[in-house]
Amino acid sequence: MRILIVDDSSATRTFLRESLEATGGISGDVEVAEADGGLEALRLLPRGPYDLVVTDINMGGVNGLELLKFIRGQEQYASTRVLLISTQSSSKDQKRGLDLGADAFLAKPFTSEQLRALVRELTGGSPSG
Repeated sequence: MRILIVDDSSATRTFLRESLEATGGISGDVEVAEADGGLEALRLLPRGPYDLVVTDINMGGVNGLELLKFIRGQEQYASTRVLLISTQSSSKDQKRGLDLGADAFLAKPFTSEQLRALVRELTGGSPSG
């Protein structure tokens, strides 16, 4: 499974990477790439394919919703799952992201276990024991 993490916080990217690469996290091999913002993600996407993009909504430059719009507008990324993460967790914010085509929304703060469970659900992966 190839995952692209997009967040302007290096601490958050590290947490996401470690959570997704942890033993017992996601079944099968997990390859994680990181982008420090939406613009870098746009440069990395053609190097995919990625099975999943995990992106923060609030970033300078190209934000997560703009990145989502781009991904959903490109046929070559039709099978790419998108998980939005954000501290903005109102139902209005969640609906906005889901209406734009996100597969799921996860409000910060969240645990490694919550993240891995949602990723398994989105990708059809089963827990590796």
